[in-house]
This record gives sequence, structure tokens and C-alpha cells, in this order.
Amino acid sequence: MSQVVDVLHRREGTATFAQLRALVSARTIRTALADGAIRRIAKGVYALPPVPDPLAAARAQGGIVSHLSAARLHGFSVLDLPDKPQITVPRGQHRRLSPIPCELHWADEVPSDGRCTGKLRTVLDCARTLQFEAALTVADSALRLGAVDLGQLLIAAAELTGPGSRRARRVAAAADGRAESPLESVLRSILIEAGIDGFEPQVVVRDDTFSARVDLGHPRLLIALEADGFAFHSTRAALTRDCRRQVSLTLCGWRLLRFSWEDVMFDREWVVSAIREAVAGPPRHQNVPEIRGRTREPLAG
Repeated sequence: MSQVVDVLHRREGTATFAQLRALVSARTIRTALADGAIRRIAKGVYALPPVPDPLAAARAQGGIVSHLSAARLHGFSVLDLPDKPQITVPRGQHRRLSPIPCELHWADEVPSDGRCTGKLRTVLDCARTLQFEAALTVADSALRLGAVDLGQLLIAAAELTGPGSRRARRVAAAADGRAESPLESVLRSILIEAGIDGFEPQVVVRDDTFSARVDLGHPRLLIALEADGFAFHSTRAALTRDCRRQVSLTLCGWRLLRFSWEDVMFDREWVVSAIREAVAGPPRHQNVPEIRGRTREPLAG
């Protein structure tokens, strides 16, 4: 059941039955629906239960919106939607009785007049507490939007102490505002954790008649990586453009490895193996047996 919820989280909260069924069993979907973990909002369309208002939860607890809830308020991309508001309260303060469920964090410095943590503080809070790929998604988005300066992020992360400070410094060192989507950030996090170097975000490939950007490119080895989301081929015209683009990249000497959302999120070992094999050398050519046909007899004249 948790996998159904995870899929909906990573799809911004909604999915069709067919999209869920591609990853989980029908029985699992029915169980999640019966237990209230998901809800049906239309025929064949499912969603997560509504999340309480984080600002109301913060007021109820005498704190401020923080972490992923604050990232959402700031407009940052997130890998996982929080299932309940994340609130930070002053250290030593007890949880207040409230009908609004929330996830509490405690800190020494909590502004009493703020709605949510500031943009830089939000990125750092996420970097300290989230898994690497989720934290990198938030940091990349904040840099891409110009909400946070990379130099300030690096300095602030270096000054952190206490739990999660080393994790935050790792995220700050890896953050890159050129990343254009959460899935791209996750793919880059996989490369980083696997120790595969040389790939840069949004590399431009061009010649006299062609120009394109690839999600991640290795300029020296001419290897391009792309992470395709759910709606990558939304129309026939989009599919045609993509086919021509892939042919043009090949003619420019690039090898293109494309990974689906399911590959990146659920089969990372295979993703790493495929990229390692591409980095190790050109595609392997198997011995193709000689094909012999029957000789045609000359026509009788």
C-alpha cells in the first residue's frame, strides 16, 4: 500500500488507474482505497487525501511552516509531497492539542512573526533531514528560481553544526541551478552516489543545422542522459520531434541513453549499470551469423 501512496506523491498527488496498475497490483490499489490511504476523485482517477492547511497548523502549534511544507509555499519543486504539514516550534515547547495533524520539528531560532522559514533556511532544513535525492531536488529548484544564491548556500551549509550538517554540506556542494526538473535532479543524484563523474546538466549539442540541450551530457565521451517523465510524448507531433532529435544527436556522434520515470525511481541499479557500461566504451557488437540465401536460377530463355 505504501507504494501506491509513493507513486501518487511523485505524480503531484493524482494518477489514473492504468498509471497505478503499471506499477502495483489491483489488489494493492483496492486495499489502499479501502484503508483511506488514497481516494477516488473521478472514474478511474485516484488522489491522495487532502493535506491540511500548513499555515493553520503553524498557528495552532505556535510555530512556523518549515521543511517541505515551506518549500511548497516558496514554489520550490519537491520530490515527495508531505502527507501532513511540517511545522517548526521553539525548542522545549510541547505539542499542543489540535485537530490539525502535523509533523513537528524543534529549533532554537523560530521567528514569532513569520509565516514560514526563509528560503535559504528552508533549503538547509530540507538538506539536513531529507534523503539526498529529495534534498537535491529542493536545492536545485531554489537555485534555478534565483531564490537562493549558490555562494550563500555553500557558506551557510559550511557554518552548520549538529545533526544533519554534514548531509547539508553534501547537498550544497552538489546543487546546480541548471537542472530543469525533479526527475533530472534524481538522475544526477544517482550518478553522484554511484561515483560516476563527467556529466553536466543541460549540455548544448549543436552543429551547422542542429541544436539541442540534453538533461545530462558527458562532453568528452559524447554520452547524453535523459530522464523522461510521464507526459513526455503527449502528442504524435512531440513523438515525431523527439525521434528526429534523437537521430540528429546520433549523427553528431552522441550516444543517447533515455530513462523512464519508473527506471529512475524504482530500478536504480539497472540505471547505474547501463551508464557504467556506456562510459566504459562503445556499444558492444555481437557476432552476427552470416545469412545465406538460395541462389536464384537464371531465367530460361
